[in-house]
Amino acid sequence: MRINRQSLIRVIHNTVDQRTRTDRNLIAIYLGGSVLGEDYALGGTVDLDLFFVHAGSIETKREIVRLTDEVTLDIAHHEQSLYRDTRSLRVHPWMGPNINNCEIYYDPSHFMDFTQASVRGQYDRPDYILERARKQVNSARQIWFTYEREQPEAGPGHIREYLLAIRNAANAIVSLTGAPLTERRFLLNLPQRTEAINRPGLFPGFMGLIGAPNIDREIIKSWLQPWEEAYESLPADSLPPRLHPVRKYYYLRAFNELLDSDQPNTVLWPLISTWTLAVYHLPSNQEPLEGWHSALDKLGFLGDGFTAKIKALDAFLDQVEETIDDWAAAQGVQELI
Repeated sequence: MRINRQSLIRVIHNTVDQRTRTDRNLIAIYLGGSVLGEDYALGGTVDLDLFFVHAGSIETKREIVRLTDEVTLDIAHHEQSLYRDTRSLRVHPWMGPNINNCEIYYDPSHFMDFTQASVRGQYDRPDYILERARKQVNSARQIWFTYEREQPEAGPGHIREYLLAIRNAANAIVSLTGAPLTERRFLLNLPQRTEAINRPGLFPGFMGLIGAPNIDREIIKSWLQPWEEAYESLPADSLPPRLHPVRKYYYLRAFNELLDSDQPNTVLWPLISTWTLAVYHLPSNQEPLEGWHSALDKLGFLGDGFTAKIKALDAFLDQVEETIDDWAAAQGVQELI
């Protein structure tokens, strides 16, 4: 399938026509995510993030639909009640930017038009921007506090939480200048977003937190096969939608394109975050765990390395919090701190 803006729009319209004919509970459908930007394809693959708003209760909250190896639908199902408090939506660190930027494809009662207009109202006010950023960094700090109390070991669960913390910390900075970063392009776009607030040093700090200085292109290439083995070993009864079987090529083709670029280390974020999520859902005696443990060892996570990374996370969070404080003071909203 040839992927361009026109072909993707046709796919969306066909999906909307089909679903609205069979589901009278739907009141709105909108498009969000990376496809709204210019660089929506990576490795020749695209994930269309559609949001279905239902008037009544729903059973399925998320579904992944394969159209071709290159194009999948990632459909989130929401109840209408989720959209009632537009002020809360405006300052929500994920839904706020998503609704603010979304394209509406089905909205016969103009429910979504009204919701988007309400969210967009004063969306760029400094105090609202600050609140979205604060929620991201506070979430990261809470994970760090948990580590301080528990003295965690470098197992799949704790490393999964650690990666969530550094993602939220980075997105706290990103929130000062726009929407959160998408997974596959996370490290491609993070440098320009840290430079936008005159804090370019935060990017190498983030790379240190994931162990990037310890590895090179060839080492990362050797991890693709064990990553794929872990992905394919996921039991059907505990399969997270993010790692649905039809999304394997969505990730794998992106990994290969990034590895063949002049910035091969940018593949680390989507590779390690999805690999850790897969291992987290595997039985503890599964063979694919061995490859993940070997990779984590090279990245400096095992043994005393994880303790050192948690300390480094604390220092990184201090820098993020100071950056947000400085931004708030410059915008004249320091009273909200």
